[in-house]
Parts: sequence; structure tokens; C-alpha cells
Amino acid sequence: MQIDDLKTLVIDALESLKGQDIATLDVSRLTSVTDLMVVTSGTSTRHVSALANRVVETAKEHDLQPLGVEGQAGSDWVLVDLGELVVHVMLVETRRLYDLERLWSDLPSDGEAEVRGERV
Repeated sequence: MQIDDLKTLVIDALESLKGQDIATLDVSRLTSVTDLMVVTSGTSTRHVSALANRVVETAKEHDLQPLGVEGQAGSDWVLVDLGELVVHVMLVETRRLYDLERLWSDLPSDGEAEVRGERV
């Protein structure tokens, strides 16, 4: 599946359960781990879990097996690893605390600071 199709699939799955403030981050030039990150917020730990489960179910319906799911039941942050795309589902407070959007946008795109071991 093409990355744009996967992104659309994930966003549609999140929107179907009212995921809030869905953001897509292109991190392909910042890390070799993944190309895209999708970040969304849930209103409760149950909502966070339901959103993550919907992403997993939707992926499986399209013959995509998630590489991993971290932080399941009762968690304030669940990560779904789909390889080229990683989904972060968080409580609003947790998302505000970790601020992944700012973290990933502030990194240098050449990875130079990481190689030198500097704190970014």
C-alpha cells in the first residue's frame, strides 16, 4: 500500500471515532525509523484505547499487520507501529506535555546534532 493511501486509511479510522486534532508529521528526513507520524487526541483512556484499536482493526482489514502496539488498556498514550507510519493516540494533557509536533519540527533535518551527540 502506498504511504498516502495508508495515511488516508489511518485518518479515516481515527475520524470515524472522533479522534481530535489529527496531525500528520513527515519525519522521513529526520529519522530512518518511520516516514510519517499521525498524532491525535482522545477524551479519556477508554477513547484513546478505542481509537488505537480502530487503527489496528482497519489495518488488518486491509491485510496490513501492525508491527507493534504499545501502551494498551487504561493508558494515556498508545502507539501503533505500521512501519512507514506510526500512530500516536494520546490524552489531551499527555499530548500537551510531550508536544511531539514541536519536538519533531525542531530537529535539524540533516541529523547532524544527533551524530555529534548534542542535546536537541
